[in-house]
Amino acid sequence: MPTSTSNFNFHGSVSKSKWFQELQAQAWNSFLKLPQPSRSDEMWRFANLKKASLEKFVEASKTSEVAEILRRSQGMNDVAAKFVFANDQLLHLEVEDLPQEVLCISIEEALAKHEELFRQYFMQYEARLGSQKFAMLHQAQLRTGAFLYLPPGVVLNKPIEIWHWVEGVHSAIFPHTLIVVGEHSHVSVLERFVSLRQEPTLACAMNDLVVAEGGCLNYASVQEWSSQTTAFHMNNTSVSQKGRATSLQLHLGGHFVRTESDSRLLGKEAQSIMLSINPAVGEQEIDQRTFQDHIAPHATSDLLYHNALSDHARTIFSGLIKVEKEAHQTDAYQKVRNLMLSDDAEANSMPGLEILADDVRCTHGATSGELNKEELFYMMARGIPPKEGSKLIVRGFFQTVLDRLEEPHLRHCLEELLENHLF
Repeated sequence: MPTSTSNFNFHGSVSKSKWFQELQAQAWNSFLKLPQPSRSDEMWRFANLKKASLEKFVEASKTSEVAEILRRSQGMNDVAAKFVFANDQLLHLEVEDLPQEVLCISIEEALAKHEELFRQYFMQYEARLGSQKFAMLHQAQLRTGAFLYLPPGVVLNKPIEIWHWVEGVHSAIFPHTLIVVGEHSHVSVLERFVSLRQEPTLACAMNDLVVAEGGCLNYASVQEWSSQTTAFHMNNTSVSQKGRATSLQLHLGGHFVRTESDSRLLGKEAQSIMLSINPAVGEQEIDQRTFQDHIAPHATSDLLYHNALSDHARTIFSGLIKVEKEAHQTDAYQKVRNLMLSDDAEANSMPGLEILADDVRCTHGATSGELNKEELFYMMARGIPPKEGSKLIVRGFFQTVLDRLEEPHLRHCLEELLENHLF
């Protein structure tokens, strides 16, 4: 056993790329050297570190449920391309309506045929929100993933859908998605993370979202992990001049879910919209850490996270807006709202600002409250049972966030998934 915190071993890269082999070996050494998070780490404040343990998990073996997984990988009806991964293996890639110059391929193919391009964008920024050890484990164990590259001037009218499945008791997967949107290009992507059965599993996922000058990316991720899954979802987003990146997370499952969203605004008039919806139930813990890093002037970032907590669920939010010295005339917003549906639930919110420039407009805040009794009484007076009335209020609470997602295909799909989950 290489470390006291996991059962993983390093087998070397599955790629023939010498660069990638060396990169994975370095990442493995870093993983072994980096300490496990402790109670004294500010980046892990309030987190239940026992739930973040890797002790029982092993690398996922090849799935024997190919037919069942493909049958259930039915999401949006009209897509430009669809990936289906299971236990870190590509089961299916269907490409329908993509221009020839667009790359929509697996990471293995990217390394084999487009290594220089892949190297330019793959994991260019280190994890700085607390999960560097898990990011290094991800990099060392990475076997496959999706690579999407849009050259300048390409507009895709249909979204791209990516599925990641896990199955097998204590199986661990390491999904990776790299999306590069060229100058003045436009694409929408839906990424789905799903457990085949209710069993303990580990997901250590990462995505790199790169938006060039004038580009536009609408990205949504939905995780429907089992109620026994430990999950890490790490994101790095970079937006250049006049680019726009909108990212929405919908968390419908998991036992312990840790997300880290790091957004860098690199050019003038860049925009980053960060959204999250979290109906937390049971003993679930959802831990979200964010960074809105304003590096260039005249840029805008806007974060809106809504949590609805039932039973003994816990949520943690720690977010920082940082305005660098030259980032004048920044507009930055950060809002976290917690809807408390149980006296036993717990919401911890820590929004923050660090402003190093003049002439900026930044606001941040967090609120926690119970169901509006007047709204509930209004529904009861019209024959709606209290339980159903509560669900309708929660649904409206989340709709405020969904309405911020301008891409209609993604929004309608997420609305349907949320409706099925709540009702």
